[in-house]
Amino acid sequence: MLEELKQEVYEANMQLPKLGLVTFTWGNVSGIDREKGLYVIKPSGVPYEDLKPEDMVVVNLKGEVVEGDYNPSSDTPTHTYLYNHFPKIGGIVHTHSPWAVSFAAARMDVPAMNTTHADTFYTDVPAADALTKQEIEEDYEGNTGKVIVRSFKERGLDYEATPAALVMQHGPFAWGPTPDKAVYNAKVLEVVAEEDYHAMQLTHEDLHLPQYLLDKHYYRKHGANAYYGQNNAHSKDHAKHATD
Repeated sequence: MLEELKQEVYEANMQLPKLGLVTFTWGNVSGIDREKGLYVIKPSGVPYEDLKPEDMVVVNLKGEVVEGDYNPSSDTPTHTYLYNHFPKIGGIVHTHSPWAVSFAAARMDVPAMNTTHADTFYTDVPAADALTKQEIEEDYEGNTGKVIVRSFKERGLDYEATPAALVMQHGPFAWGPTPDKAVYNAKVLEVVAEEDYHAMQLTHEDLHLPQYLLDKHYYRKHGANAYYGQNNAHSKDHAKHATD
């Protein structure tokens, strides 16, 4: 079942240690088949060096395991909630990457301070509301998804234009149209979090990008009149991870 998607999700998961986004088993990637209403996710606690495509676990949109020899990631309820409430996403990544976690621990948004940020995220990457004691005790992982969705609604944010969030005192979640693109967005988030941290050590001035510069960089890569990249698919495949 979903063998191609298992391979895709496996390869996306294997990018996490290569990109320095996980330590030990502290992360996971999932990818969804919207037509079938099923998604594939990394099994819980399996070391990356031992992971195989056939180890991926198939889950339905009720959060129930449909196929797999292992327990799915402990973050499966979060993925389930996000897939159900962000209907245009095709992949989700959760990591404990240190720079993004630093902002989550400080209960701070990752601010849009430079064009690297604006190429991927149209707004500050929000630190979602903190979970209450009751939310943690009742359904920690499920309510983690709820606070992300609630924070986007309360702030009027577009989850496609800003494809990531921080969970306060926990860590980042990122998403995208595919598992691979979700991993890309998670890496960009980690890079801009580090850049922002260093910039904030150098000055206490407000370093937010002016709206016109943010607009320029975001919309030159996204939207009806985007002009970044090449015209042929081969060149696009080689250029898709560039920023300039």
